[in-house]
Amino acid sequence: MADWGPVLIGVVLFILLQPGLLFSLPGNGKQVEFGSMKTNGKAIAVHTLIFFALYAVLILAVHVHIYTG
Repeated sequence: MADWGPVLIGVVLFILLQPGLLFSLPGNGKQVEFGSMKTNGKAIAVHTLIFFALYAVLILAVHVHIYTG
């Protein structure tokens, strides 16, 4: 059986946490910008840390597993 939980969680978080798609933290002009579709290096670093923290919590602490087959 294949465990698709980590793959699915990773893809969903990657899509939702793209800097500029839903929000950008820190933004170009303000601290938080919503739906600006613009990004910068700081926002990429912050969103990477948020992604890693949420992914680690969901996979290691909550034990999200989706089995197929």
